[in-house]
Amino acid sequence: MAAPAQLKAIQHHLRTAQEHEKRDPVVAYYCRLYAMQTGMKLDSKTPECRKFLVKLMDQLESMKKELSDNDSISQELVGNAHIENYALKMFLYADNEDRSERFHKNMIKSFYTASLLFDVLTVFGELSDENVQHRKYARWKATYIHNCMKNGETPQAGPIGMEGEMYDDEFGMEGGASSQVQPQPSVHGKDQGPGSAPPSGFNNIQIPPGAHAPANTPAEIPPHADPRLVTKPVPAPRAMPAVDPSLLNANQEGDVRLTPEDFTRAQKYCKYAGSALQYEDVGTAVQNLQKALKLLTTGKE
Repeated sequence: MAAPAQLKAIQHHLRTAQEHEKRDPVVAYYCRLYAMQTGMKLDSKTPECRKFLVKLMDQLESMKKELSDNDSISQELVGNAHIENYALKMFLYADNEDRSERFHKNMIKSFYTASLLFDVLTVFGELSDENVQHRKYARWKATYIHNCMKNGETPQAGPIGMEGEMYDDEFGMEGGASSQVQPQPSVHGKDQGPGSAPPSGFNNIQIPPGAHAPANTPAEIPPHADPRLVTKPVPAPRAMPAVDPSLLNANQEGDVRLTPEDFTRAQKYCKYAGSALQYEDVGTAVQNLQKALKLLTTGKE
């Protein structure tokens, strides 16, 4: 069902929900939840918007019942970890493709979908500064590469100065909302052009080693390519992450008193680790388990 014109801003998130209906129902559920919450703020009074939002609420209730045995739906902490991990996988896949100068529609769409999923994360609370940065960068990168390809230009790989219109995807979206990104002022008060230094923060985005594409996000095969000539990618051998030797004997140090907040944070790290393992991301899982162990044994992060 197409959203009324007043709710055009949530149409992209609803399309993402539709695309993940079978692939990842948890992502579909939270995309619709974000769309419903945002739609209520945009317009819940006009008859057409009210009718649309009531249908969306009914759909959410139905999904919640169907997925009632899924921890990502019944436990907010697990749901938060699931969406954040999925968004970061999308972002890292697109960023790796970008930095390797492999520009294609799947990569553009992954950047843009990641930015939408960072929007969706706000249903759990305020975004971290890092995710705010990722969202802004992903949305802008999708715009920049899309415009370059449309104009027959070769995009510049990696972080560069940001300016131009926000990306309005071309994947069958009806009534997609477009917004503007204001050019970033430099320290001297002048606008940055495409060839100038990147805004601080974007050139220092840390990409963990071994990042790989999320499920069902294949690299695009060029049109009219003979399938017999397409070489299947060979997965790179996975390096085992280094383990902090101080955590091998994980006994509490002295009289460590843990607060309820410490237990909540430790639980959060364990949930993140579990979610990372769903994507076979050993590095992220080990990293989070180490954080939990350190917190529980020392009372410090």
